Amino acid sequence: MSLPTHCRLPQPTLDLQPWLDRLSALDTHPAPYRELLAALKELTFTDFDREAYIDDLIKDSSRAIDALLTHSWNEFGFGDEPGLALLAVGGYGREELHPSSDIDILILLDNPDNPALGERLSAYITFLWDTGLDIGQSVRSIEECHDEGKSDVTVATNLFESRLITGPEALYQQLQRVLNRPGFWPGPAFFSAKLAELKRRHRRFGDSSYRLEPNLKENPGGLRDLHTLAWITKRHFGVSTLRALIGQHFIDQDEYDSLCGSRDFLWMVRFGLHRLSGRKDDRVQLDLQRPLARLLGYDAENEIHAVEQMMQDYYRAVTNIARISEMLLQHFEEEILMANAPAEIIELNERFQLRNGFLEIRDPDVFLEHPPALLELFLLLQRHPEARGIRAATIRAIRHSVPLINEDFRNNPACHKLFLDLLRRPRGIYHDF
Repeated sequence: MSLPTHCRLPQPTLDLQPWLDRLSALDTHPAPYRELLAALKELTFTDFDREAYIDDLIKDSSRAIDALLTHSWNEFGFGDEPGLALLAVGGYGREELHPSSDIDILILLDNPDNPALGERLSAYITFLWDTGLDIGQSVRSIEECHDEGKSDVTVATNLFESRLITGPEALYQQLQRVLNRPGFWPGPAFFSAKLAELKRRHRRFGDSSYRLEPNLKENPGGLRDLHTLAWITKRHFGVSTLRALIGQHFIDQDEYDSLCGSRDFLWMVRFGLHRLSGRKDDRVQLDLQRPLARLLGYDAENEIHAVEQMMQDYYRAVTNIARISEMLLQHFEEEILMANAPAEIIELNERFQLRNGFLEIRDPDVFLEHPPALLELFLLLQRHPEARGIRAATIRAIRHSVPLINEDFRNNPACHKLFLDLLRRPRGIYHDF
């Protein structure tokens, strides 16, 4: 499976026209839909083996399911209902469908007090289950969306990333206006809730990505970290992707491309897991690692080496996501929660200071002018346990200064001394490194 050098917008890759032609002839009997869904999986598997770009592939899968739901919706007679719309939410709303992903939908009503319509909708949902789709559904009025979303940030998050599949655009826009009412999860409250959610999830995994059977979605550095960034970006900044924040001091092009590459790798692994297990599966279990490495094109001559290579790539990907996510979340915290708060600065020495509890360099050229400061920074973290971490701008400066760690750096007596001082510290060696 190949990845582009630079992250690009998805493009159609599947030849769906013959599949869509078959779809157009179907009525409300579920069996032919099951056959069509099986054919769609085979199409995606074939293109996966041809090394189609994974983002193209999962977007095309979402487009095909959109067409299937729209067609069956109309066959059940809902296309003429002015107060009824079908929305995609969750991973389906983000157009991230893998072979066994849930299909999460929201049926939006303008009038919930219609028992006859309720019975017809119940029959439609039963039909969708009979086709073999793993449906997660909710049926709500606009006010019910508002009330349930206001009391539950998970429901609110689903609503924020919803998209219209079929039905009146005016009804969908009415929902969007309700979600933008004052008091409905404003940016600071939403950011705080999602950040707390992320920290709880990381604690469940011991704040570590390094597991023998990692979870692609929930582990620190996993796909859920990227979802968190996307949710905050959409809610507070009103843009659909991080790409829109390039050049606004939040993220640069290299960081964005790096993040996309890591995301694409995790998507490839997830696609492969779904294909091999035949079910929704986010855990890279030991018994699947060898066939998964073969499927992804790793060393066919030596299975053990192939698994080692694949897992090394996995750990690199999640470490990269974790580091860039930490930097972005700190930028967001400063922008969303602390924009108008006075900075509390504590000078530590001529090179470093604490700003609102985060360690930062006092001069943007400090690493270039004094490379041993790259080690000194970690020593200061150990000496100041009250520090909340490293400030985002300093993390970026460290990333850009990695080429300074060369033979001169390694042979520098000042670096030797700092390194030994680090090893002698009584706490935090593993975490700070």
